[in-house]
Amino acid sequence: MGRIGEAVEALARVMARLRGPDGCPWDRAQTHTTLVPYLLEEAYEVAAALESGAPDRIKDELGDLLLQVLLHAQIEAEAGRFDLADVAESLREKLVHRHPHVFGEANADTPAEVRERWEELKRREGKGQALARPALLAARKYVESRGEGALAHPYLAPPDRLPDDPQKEVGKLLLAVCSLAHAWGVEPELALRRHLQELED
Repeated sequence: MGRIGEAVEALARVMARLRGPDGCPWDRAQTHTTLVPYLLEEAYEVAAALESGAPDRIKDELGDLLLQVLLHAQIEAEAGRFDLADVAESLREKLVHRHPHVFGEANADTPAEVRERWEELKRREGKGQALARPALLAARKYVESRGEGALAHPYLAPPDRLPDDPQKEVGKLLLAVCSLAHAWGVEPELALRRHLQELED
């Protein structure tokens, strides 16, 4: 086993210990659902680190994102469904399958051609992308496709005239919604995602 394999296996052992009977109360209490906000937060922090270009920051934030993968894989391992090795093997198979121009006989000479083939393979696999993005962006896309009138809220009628600074007013409304969600003990990102899923279904 090489250095990478040894490091990942050691990480998996640490995570199993943290989730074990004598482990960390916080780690043991987590579920897939409770971890979603942290997963999204860490993904955004990785994006910010990549934009900064600072290697130490990138390394640190990638580690925090990997922690989320380890937690979810450990939860599934405890349920006897799959483990981190299965996740890695599944990803390896996907990479080979979606790169037939490297591992097969297909041709793709430009990044654009590779992207087009990747998206086509995802469509064939039935992978929907409507909610595979931040909930607010997904909601905007949903509104664009359905029209604002079809989604009117009974308690929130649009004003008769456009405010002087609509961007500021929308920001204030969104912050007020987040405040309400906090008061009700609701994670706003998950609430919006679940409502969008119900509408799609």
